[in-house]
Amino acid sequence: MSEPHAAAGLRLVLVEDEPAIALALTDRLEREGFRVTHCADGESGLRAAQDGSVALVILDLMLPKMNGTDVLQAIRAGGSPVAVICLTAKASERDRVSHLAGGADDYLTKPFSTDELVARVRAVLRRTSAPSRVEAAGIVIDFDGHTVTHAATQNVAGELRIEKLSALEAGILRCLVTRRGKATSRAQILDAVWGRYAAVTDRTIDFNVKNLRRKIEIDPESPRLLVTDHGVGYRFTG
Repeated sequence: MSEPHAAAGLRLVLVEDEPAIALALTDRLEREGFRVTHCADGESGLRAAQDGSVALVILDLMLPKMNGTDVLQAIRAGGSPVAVICLTAKASERDRVSHLAGGADDYLTKPFSTDELVARVRAVLRRTSAPSRVEAAGIVIDFDGHTVTHAATQNVAGELRIEKLSALEAGILRCLVTRRGKATSRAQILDAVWGRYAAVTDRTIDFNVKNLRRKIEIDPESPRLLVTDHGVGYRFTG
């Protein structure tokens, strides 16, 4: 069994019509400490997903009665903020992009390992449970708007300094802010932002952190908010 995780104990809905896959995924997720409700078709999956106690839905796209794409659309049309990870045998970029644009929080192509699914579930739960707005040491971070506002810094026109964050930068900053004051390794950042099995190097993480410092620090060459923990990774001190 993997090490305990802070999100364990939350309720998940697994919508999967293949019995062998459903059994394997349910068993692994429950061993991780999650409470799993399994649904074998889209209609029952949608009803379960609409329960306000659900933290995340694992949604296969090829389902009887109502396909997963329609389930996802119905969840978002109803205004539900529940996190959704889509499962599919389709590996095309177009398919991934369309479902992510349609409201999915992540997308996993079959076949995949249960280790990878657990890592994705944890990463999505970290992202969706973190606050959308954080104030720290003279800056205001808006994760939904992907902006950092320097509350005490103005330009010559008297306008506040506002920096726009890329999606990756926002993801890294959210990971660090969630662990505020604690050292965060590059492996933890990788897991939270890209997923544990992504082909991302330490250099890519360092490059994005360098860009973040330009946007959140008064003096990027002498960072005070996003500092390096040598031999470990990075730490947000705000």
